[in-house]
Amino acid sequence: VQLVESGGGTVRAGDSLRHSCSASGGTFSGAAVGWFRQAPGKEREIVSVVSANHIQTYYADSVKGRFTISRDSAEVTVYLQMNILKPEDTAVYYCAIHRWAGYGLNPKDFGSWGQGTQVTVSS
Repeated sequence: VQLVESGGGTVRAGDSLRHSCSASGGTFSGAAVGWFRQAPGKEREIVSVVSANHIQTYYADSVKGRFTISRDSAEVTVYLQMNILKPEDTAVYYCAIHRWAGYGLNPKDFGSWGQGTQVTVSS
């Protein structure tokens, strides 16, 4: 399965964006899906994960209360709603699928990485 992200852009602090991660050639069924980001000069970090059963979610402390992850019932799209954006949210955002589990938080266990979309938040 190939993943394609969309929804990035340039916004001001306090604005909102919604990322979409679409599956092509397959579905997300049975696998956890995660959003990650990489800022210039920094390592890729986990942002949020949703479990295969849609019940468990994880959020990095830096985005908790502002971002919401969800997946559609057709198992072909995962969303990341980002509210109250801050300049420190500026990064390239990626989605990826957990290779073998319905839930997990180790980035090394995720694959099929999308191409990434740039989010730039100005102050």
